[in-house]
Amino acid sequence: MKKWNATGIALLVVSYLISCLAPNGAWAQQDPGPRPGPPTAGGFYPTLNANEQAYFGQAFLRFQEVDSVSGTIEAGSGLGPTFNGNSCAMCHAQPAIGGSSPGLVSPQKPVPNPQVALAVLDGAANFVPGFITANGPVREARFIRNPDGSLDGGVHDLYTIAGRTDAVGCMLAQPNFGQQMLMNNVIFRIPTPLFGLGLVENTPDATLRANLAATQAARSQFGIGGSFNISGNDGTITRFGWKAQNKSLLIFAGEAYNVEQGVSNEPFPNERSAVPGCVFNATPEDSSLMMNGNSNSPNYNTPLGTVSEMSSDIVNFAAFMRLGAPPTPAAPTPSTLNGASVFNKIGCALCHSPSLTTGASYYTGMGGVTYNPYSDFALHHMGPGLADGINQGAAGPDQFRTAPLWGVGQRLFFLHDGRAPDLVQAIKEHASPENCGSERGFRPYAQGNCGSEADAVIRNFKMLSPSQVQDLLNFLRSL
Repeated sequence: MKKWNATGIALLVVSYLISCLAPNGAWAQQDPGPRPGPPTAGGFYPTLNANEQAYFGQAFLRFQEVDSVSGTIEAGSGLGPTFNGNSCAMCHAQPAIGGSSPGLVSPQKPVPNPQVALAVLDGAANFVPGFITANGPVREARFIRNPDGSLDGGVHDLYTIAGRTDAVGCMLAQPNFGQQMLMNNVIFRIPTPLFGLGLVENTPDATLRANLAATQAARSQFGIGGSFNISGNDGTITRFGWKAQNKSLLIFAGEAYNVEQGVSNEPFPNERSAVPGCVFNATPEDSSLMMNGNSNSPNYNTPLGTVSEMSSDIVNFAAFMRLGAPPTPAAPTPSTLNGASVFNKIGCALCHSPSLTTGASYYTGMGGVTYNPYSDFALHHMGPGLADGINQGAAGPDQFRTAPLWGVGQRLFFLHDGRAPDLVQAIKEHASPENCGSERGFRPYAQGNCGSEADAVIRNFKMLSPSQVQDLLNFLRSL
């Protein structure tokens, strides 16, 4: 009979605990982290003609414009009265301009969260909320409910222009985030990547519906539903934003410009938080140009110019997104090929659809293209663990659009609020909490639903061998 010493017993206990906490090692494997090397996205779609490439290049520069209140400090105009950032490129930065939140662990460009320094830029008198940290993601904050208990759901910007040298007289205070946090009334969103979105915009509704219908039988066996967010105006599928709440890239850009930077524009012409003493410009602050607004152009300040020079900022922002190339995956390896097989086998592909095809396109070479977003762009109930309590269009409090996985290989933060710094945690968060119960009615979070549509897939994930888990993680980081 074998005798056990103290060391042997200790090792046996540790081994037992690991096996209990992480069945078959599913949680023991490690995310290899953001893929090193140059960014695999950020350029124009490769088949564009010379004129389209030039348009993309000019729109790309406009996307990087930095705004001040009236254009007297930074070149851009219209910042505030409240804001989360002063440039699109400030938030959409990883691994290249147009991506998601920057961060200190980036292999491409490690930088601290720019929202920290933004608090006091140009004399502003803001404090940095506790949920904004140097090593954390760029975030926006939404309040779930109003003080009277009715639903809110809107963005409450982090900062105001009070104290800035170009906003003399503005006394607008920041929201009391500390109080709202104590009331569990604050949820967060991080920037969504913008690469390749012209392909998404040009995918016909019929293609999206057919793609969802093709997996209906398989999804039902996994307890997975799925529905689309729909425009209340024309009945077509909306597809941009964490809850697929925006119809087009122009609306997506216009809303973000107004909400995140406080710049009124043609689709969103009304200033937010327009309190007395804090409004300094005529509206809309961003509009189509009667004169060439590019100071570097030989036709500056004349009624001549390129499409970019004569267009508003948001038209340029939309063009940058529309004409941009999707992320390029890494070359396959035996491990990533096996991981792709595991991805399909355990049910991930039932929501993260590997491929879709665009319709006819005005832009050269972008029509009839089969691309690989790894998303069905449908809404799914994710249960109370991920629920944010926010309704947007047809999307309920625990529903989110399937997040596209292309480009995930170089992303730093995951899930809608950036809570997950690695893929293992992001996968784990897809499941219902352990004490949630077995209710599978897919009812909205506000009615007490305890089910996530991903529960069966996560159970399959937990049954994988350690080598299969590592292959799956390697595959995801190859995208």
